[in-house]
Amino acid sequence: MINEIKKDAQSRMQKSLESLAQAFTRIRTGKAHPSILDGVMVPYYGADTPLNQVASVTVKDSRTLQVVSFERNMLGAVDKAIQSSGLNFNPTNLGELLLISMPALTEETRKGFTKQARDAAEDARVAVRNIRRDALSQFKDLIKEKEISEDEERRAADDIQKLTDKFVADIETAVKQKEADLMAV
Repeated sequence: MINEIKKDAQSRMQKSLESLAQAFTRIRTGKAHPSILDGVMVPYYGADTPLNQVASVTVKDSRTLQVVSFERNMLGAVDKAIQSSGLNFNPTNLGELLLISMPALTEETRKGFTKQARDAAEDARVAVRNIRRDALSQFKDLIKEKEISEDEERRAADDIQKLTDKFVADIETAVKQKEADLMAV
């Protein structure tokens, strides 16, 4: 019973870390990377479809992305979807493909993106702590039902705390790396 709670807590904490990594891909650095467009949805025959399912996104050079629609008649819809995505990109339509130039980041935008990264990291830390709280509460319930002893609960709580500390440290490492990427000129 205790091991199941620990495994569940660990998998949920891992998902929080993966969610943070996903959030970081949406915070752009000065370099072109196809994952920047991962959140873009394109209306495709009446259904919103992820961009990577209707077009290929490649890096042309360090500051330019190239988007080629699988169906030529979809290029206009892809163009509009990228413009309305809130990423502040204005693609250049060359008829067969789109080029997206990544504007150089100013010091002010770098600091804004760094703040976004810190906020995402704080959200991940809060999620990890909430998972710890849930696990500890489950241990308390087991004590009330007399399924485990207080010593077992204490040991399990220590294990959960060590797990929490490990994931919080992983989050710190990830946010420091992202900040370094953002502040690199």
